[in-house]
Amino acid sequence: MRRKLLTSLLLLPVFCHAQNLPSLLLNRNINSTFSITAYDPQAKEWGIAVATNNIYVGNSTCYITPGIGAFSCIAETEPQYAINGFQQLAQGKTIQEAILFTKQSDMDADTRQVSGIDSSGHVFAFTGSSLKYWKGSAADLSGKYYVVMGNQLAPNVLHDMADAFEHSEGTLAERLLKSLIAGENAGGQISGKQSAALLVKGTKNEWFNQIDLRVDHSRDPFGDLQRLLNYHYGRITLNQAFYAIEQRNKERGETLLKKAIVQTNGWYGIYPKIAKAWLYLGQEQKAIAVIKAAIKGEPAWKQNLSAFYCLYYDTYISKLYPVKEFTVIDWNNAISMMIDLNRLSESITLAGEITAKYPASSYTWYLEAKACLKMRNPDAAKTANNQALKLDPENADAIKLQKEINNPEKRSDI
Repeated sequence: MRRKLLTSLLLLPVFCHAQNLPSLLLNRNINSTFSITAYDPQAKEWGIAVATNNIYVGNSTCYITPGIGAFSCIAETEPQYAINGFQQLAQGKTIQEAILFTKQSDMDADTRQVSGIDSSGHVFAFTGSSLKYWKGSAADLSGKYYVVMGNQLAPNVLHDMADAFEHSEGTLAERLLKSLIAGENAGGQISGKQSAALLVKGTKNEWFNQIDLRVDHSRDPFGDLQRLLNYHYGRITLNQAFYAIEQRNKERGETLLKKAIVQTNGWYGIYPKIAKAWLYLGQEQKAIAVIKAAIKGEPAWKQNLSAFYCLYYDTYISKLYPVKEFTVIDWNNAISMMIDLNRLSESITLAGEITAKYPASSYTWYLEAKACLKMRNPDAAKTANNQALKLDPENADAIKLQKEINNPEKRSDI
């Protein structure tokens, strides 16, 4: 009986690749993991990048409170290090004191790795004494404004992570991911890979300073995480392109748009905005090419086609989502796009046709009013908008437009 039990234990690691031998013997959820915790003093951002051979690593290993600090707990994770740690830092304790506060009463500290960084970038980390019995390397390495640590690693992982972070350029998020990928390229975890996460938070209020990207289960978590970060910055670049175009700097707008296209490759949900940007630049054929690529990648994308009614001279597009299938919402999408493209006469004509067909459509009346106001015809705008509000007194866009109509100095079209 003992011989069979021993045989079973020896075979378990072969069949359970997502867990390592120590976790099976100790009946704990221990998984080989490596991470980097860092601070960017210029951007006032704190960040953590982490990877493991189990699912959803970002769920229990990354903790950041902007303006106070950041904590990462891996191996046998324990969120209390972060909960207590933030409280200790807020009370003026050092990062070392904040971590040791929990460690001194933690009966399982020998199975953990914890790193932390305070509001000024001071760092501290420890590696539990039992991790040296695990297969592979287990250690932590600190530098200026960063800490790398991990367990069950190939020999040079932490060194290469530190080197990549110190010598890389870009945003904190980009540098963290470069460090994590450098660790993987150095051999990473000897027991495999399955998930990765990237968390960056700053004291500034802009939404793009807050990054929370997770790849919870993948054969290539590093590549997928890189793709998500590209998408994140691609959306920002695309917004910058629109701003440049609106400021009549079309050359810069097109340059940024091309960059955004590369960054968001494969993200079909953002392709409508890319096609719209090409229309803003007056390049309809490029907009059509984007639409065709989107539909090829995701056939359900055709639900966006009504907004591009102005391109229905292209037979490929018009056949995919025929006009006869349009609902009043589809027509409103078409009119709205025409207004955005400043094709005001066309939009007013089309709105008139649609209100004749759907006289109870409050939103169509509002769109007609919006186009009329942009055409410097406030009387016609007021008439149409009054009808929109009569049909739906809660039409929020019509309510806002009414204020513009009644207060010419606040009109967005002037």
